[in-house]
Amino acid sequence: MSIKKIIALASAKGGVGKSTLTALSALSLCKHYKVGILDADIYGPNQHILFDIENIKPEIISKNSKKFFKPISSKGIEIASMGSIIDSDKAAIWRGPMLSGAIKQLMTTTDWSDLDILFIDMPPGTGDAYLTVCAEIDLDGVILVSTPNILSKTDTIKSINTFNKLDVPIIGYIENMTLPLSDDTKLTFDRNIPKITTINFNESIYNMTLNDISDEIQTLKESLEKIINA
Repeated sequence: MSIKKIIALASAKGGVGKSTLTALSALSLCKHYKVGILDADIYGPNQHILFDIENIKPEIISKNSKKFFKPISSKGIEIASMGSIIDSDKAAIWRGPMLSGAIKQLMTTTDWSDLDILFIDMPPGTGDAYLTVCAEIDLDGVILVSTPNILSKTDTIKSINTFNKLDVPIIGYIENMTLPLSDDTKLTFDRNIPKITTINFNESIYNMTLNDISDEIQTLKESLEKIINA
């Protein structure tokens, strides 16, 4: 197994569209690159829903007397999600050590193919999941997702501080769900963190239709290609 680049998409604030953007990032690249998604949101996995694989269970295989999960393939993307392992209507009521163990197991026991890029859909917050992913996985960087409001911006600053303390490179941030005619102040941070793109609220984006990729998604795709080829 060889994975060239591992990129996390993260936000301390929930509900900013991080999971959707993780899926869209993968979809924008999958025609020309080998792409995977690790859904690290153990308490609230969504990738199995976004890719319509809710009723598909991963195949279990043996290698060198060890058991591995085969990632489920959808739209040419390999996906590993706790939502495909446990019943989708059951909640994972686990304490911190169990959460960390589940994330580590999901990563290490998934039989990934050789990938150009693996996206990690991080859970909201800055707790045990962040620590586990950063300690157990050699991240090439993180992309932060925020919406243009003060609450999201405040929580994104917490994410920035956390990843800086963990020595994880911050590639940049995506300003998501912007209203085109809004008078809201555009999102900026008083730090040397570039904006990758601004994505206006668009029904086709959030319904996962990429037949006509918007300019915003095209800009994101170009930025991701630079990361892969760096």
